[in-house]
Amino acid sequence: MGAVVDLEAIVVSVPAEGNAFTDTDTEDMLLVIVTDEDGRTGIGECSCAPSVLKALLEFPTEHFWANGIREHVIGKDPIEARAIYDTIYHSSFYHGRRGLMINAMSAVDIALHDLAGKQLGKPIWQLLGGARQQGARPCVTVYPGDTRGKPTAEIMAMMSDMVEIARGQGFTAMKVPFVGFTEMPDRQVVDLLGAMRELVGDDITLGIDPGYRWTHWQEALWVLNRLDEHRIFFAEAPLRHDDIEGYRQLAARSPLLIGAAEFATGRYEAREWLETAKVPLLHCGVSRAGGFTEVTRISEMCELAGAMLMPHSYASAISDFANIHMQVASMQVPLIEFRTLEPVTSILRRELVSPAMPKIADGWIAAPTTPGLGVELNTELVERFRLS
Repeated sequence: MGAVVDLEAIVVSVPAEGNAFTDTDTEDMLLVIVTDEDGRTGIGECSCAPSVLKALLEFPTEHFWANGIREHVIGKDPIEARAIYDTIYHSSFYHGRRGLMINAMSAVDIALHDLAGKQLGKPIWQLLGGARQQGARPCVTVYPGDTRGKPTAEIMAMMSDMVEIARGQGFTAMKVPFVGFTEMPDRQVVDLLGAMRELVGDDITLGIDPGYRWTHWQEALWVLNRLDEHRIFFAEAPLRHDDIEGYRQLAARSPLLIGAAEFATGRYEAREWLETAKVPLLHCGVSRAGGFTEVTRISEMCELAGAMLMPHSYASAISDFANIHMQVASMQVPLIEFRTLEPVTSILRRELVSPAMPKIADGWIAAPTTPGLGVELNTELVERFRLS
């Protein structure tokens, strides 16, 4: 169908707007573009340390255990993305392949699948084996930004506005992160989340994201026990990210589903969360954990472990659409994380690709029918904001 003739890694840096998820004056991401001999392109992304990821993708081969990525992509058929991933993975361990290396490979793998889908005229979920679900159900993050020092009434007013916008956009699942509630005592957090349940009503699936709030699992359990009456579906990232033993203790006792591993990369790290920590919900995202190739494997591992997968993204719509295809193709995905256009403003989220947001009806996004990811890149924006 057409071998890959070019792989380009671009850092796109746009001015930060509103309460975009950044503490700097820019919002950055790594964009990967692969091009075939007929001029067709596939795109992928990752927002984790973009300049470092670009360096990794441009890293030349030093020896047989420290291979560069480009040489294993150029000249290959994109339909062989899974084999390309494995070849790179097993020839790059000398300089460390976990973490950022897999982040970089995620963007490449998404781009290869996008290109293969365009060559074959098929959406990516068909390349992954076909539909196991009718579509994807997005869970919107109701994030009011930094709330430190604000009274509860003001926080609830901000959330109320966001909930109304989300309802108007068709969402029926919402997640409340309280990363900004660091100064709020646990008792007040319980009261606030109880008020949040009353605000959204009984028809909304509600999850929470403590954002690694607690150091000890006993502290987390005290709060989660008091949230059970509010019908909270899951609690994501209650403890420090790598506290495997703490998560094991908490998952065995919590009345809420415990979610973890949003920054885990690859199936081997995911296996530790499933087999040792025994958490029932993983949050490995397609644009972080190894692209479609590796997250498909993680989904299959979740099936064997009786666990669920809720792929994460908090970047542009490239990641959103990647996760949509992942849910359509997997039986283990009940929800995907989603970043609404409003009120969280972002040039990357709004303008990098079109459509920026799929149509949501009764809480669901229909399975895409357009080849590849199903989005078109705004090349003018890329040229205007790319870093040299």
